[in-house]
Amino acid sequence: MSLVRLRTFVEVYRQRSISGAARTLNLTQPAVSQHIAGLEMSIGRPLFERQTRGVIPTSVADELAADIGDRLDEAENALASVKARSLELAGALQIIGHADFLAEVVAKQLLPLLEVGVRVRMQTGDYDAITQSLIEGYCDLGISAAPSHDTRLKSELMLTDEVMAVASPQVVTRLMNTPDTLAAMQTEPVLAYSLTLPLIDNWFTANRVQAPVILPAMVGQDLRALCSLLCQGFGWSALPAYLCTPYIERGELREIPAPIARASRSYYLLWQPSALRQPRVAHARQALLFRLRQKHGL
Repeated sequence: MSLVRLRTFVEVYRQRSISGAARTLNLTQPAVSQHIAGLEMSIGRPLFERQTRGVIPTSVADELAADIGDRLDEAENALASVKARSLELAGALQIIGHADFLAEVVAKQLLPLLEVGVRVRMQTGDYDAITQSLIEGYCDLGISAAPSHDTRLKSELMLTDEVMAVASPQVVTRLMNTPDTLAAMQTEPVLAYSLTLPLIDNWFTANRVQAPVILPAMVGQDLRALCSLLCQGFGWSALPAYLCTPYIERGELREIPAPIARASRSYYLLWQPSALRQPRVAHARQALLFRLRQKHGL
């Protein structure tokens, strides 16, 4: 059975689209259709039901996809890694992620890539923007605080960081001097990443406290903006350790002691499998995962 046809099948299966697979594989739609027809002839059963928009896999396609699993991707990753050691890596690498994480964590790990000629282009966005940019091919790698649930993308854990409740030293002192610190926190202005309060709710949950209904005084998707306001003595927030630890060490922020435990937050590297055919993308993915896992003991 042709590996080329199997690769075509995998892309059509993932994208549920002949045209989408054709764009990803840089093939014509008739060529993709011929590959699928050839497989169907070999198997003797239809793999997809053609619809007005896209295709629907048959049970035979589901079984074939399960049998293939990630083996094709793993083989292509290995080949790309070998090529990366022998071919010129120069070119632009498009990375998209949360602004503060890119600035405070990822940027510090880019020097080895820059030194071998990879030109890095960083863009910022929320989870929806990250996944959409990867799916549409505008970016090569994405970094998010949530894994991808889209079958067209792969994701892998990069690191897990602690989440601390923090405020300026004077605010923490005031909160700690109240009879009930947790109750006092609920009356203090809150600064958050979004209206859904993901980090703050995680902190309350880790400490077995029913998360209260809170309307944030400020919402900002670059957490460094929250730090700037906290340092001026306004409100409190729950922030990842990678961001607030330097502020704590300088005495600009102070941790509000957790009654039970700090919360945690995981960060994931996301990519479209076909992107790894580019040696620089395969090399960058491997390098970032290795360096960040090594640094954070994963």
